[in-house]
Amino acid sequence: MSKLNECVQRIEEIKVAFHEDTANASLNSRAVEELKVKYLGRKGLVTALMETLKEVSKEDKPAAGKIINELRKGIEEKLETLRAAAEEGALDESLAAQRLDVTLPVAAMQSKGSLHPVTLMRRIILDAFRSLGFTVYDGPEIDLDFYNFGALNFKDDHPARDMQDTFFIGDRSKTILRTHTSNIQIHAMMHERPPLRVVAPGRTYRCDSDITHTPMFHQVEGFIVDENIDMGDMKGVIDQLLKAVFGQDLSTRLRPSFFPFVEPGAEFDLQCVSCRGKGCRICKNTGWLELGGLGMIHPNVFEAVGYDSEIYTGFAFGFGLDRIAMLRYGLSDLRQLFEGNQQFLGQFPTHP
Repeated sequence: MSKLNECVQRIEEIKVAFHEDTANASLNSRAVEELKVKYLGRKGLVTALMETLKEVSKEDKPAAGKIINELRKGIEEKLETLRAAAEEGALDESLAAQRLDVTLPVAAMQSKGSLHPVTLMRRIILDAFRSLGFTVYDGPEIDLDFYNFGALNFKDDHPARDMQDTFFIGDRSKTILRTHTSNIQIHAMMHERPPLRVVAPGRTYRCDSDITHTPMFHQVEGFIVDENIDMGDMKGVIDQLLKAVFGQDLSTRLRPSFFPFVEPGAEFDLQCVSCRGKGCRICKNTGWLELGGLGMIHPNVFEAVGYDSEIYTGFAFGFGLDRIAMLRYGLSDLRQLFEGNQQFLGQFPTHP
């Protein structure tokens, strides 16, 4: 007998066995699943039959493969019919076992869910960055000291390394919970070559907790590296970003400041969203709100990642996403964002 004939004979035997196994009209879902494993599982009868194809001659393989596939398809269709019948039978039994008064009124539908204000703010800001040509990067929340401090020009005795500011993993080891998303700047620059235009949102961690600070908070880091980048480019990006989030009628400004990884450095302010610069409790009567820091990337940072600071320049900036959300949605206490109060969270929209 040829291998093709043996295959056909085996198919007929499987058909007969399958018919006998499914003759019981009261199969439940578990029994149907067992049949599926028996015939179509990894060690099932039909699967084993496919292994015999290698013994069939080259001329007969197409015909043998066709009839095996027809067998598989027929079994799959029959099992699906049995599964649906079993589920319907189980439902009928469940309904018959309990009294159901279909005349009872249905409870009114509760209010729809909403997005968290930080999620809303993140989407708004990332959309604004993407419109400016930025690429979104992600990076590790647990990282080495080198990426979080060393490559960013933090000296060994910098106060930010102290235990009251930084969460260390282990006994003062070189592994930490990142204190800012600037570690992504180092990862990105070590794996990419200029020009770069990157935005990096994420969770960050510091030993701090009050109405305006939490041990875990969200931050957004952005930076551009290319030839002939200057502070005018930096001011233009920040100005356009903040106006996209808070409105075109608000002004922005820069104030000199110091950060180890930029030189020169500055802080950027936004005209108060509440009083529009007139002075109020929120802005402490200054008319301005401090939002974050920025500056031209320090040559030492370029040296740490292997960039030639004689060719490339760039700027970096970072700000708290939670702080922006508080201003955007008029919140008075940062801790509201992390308490999980359903009534509080339910007031926000389902999309930006």
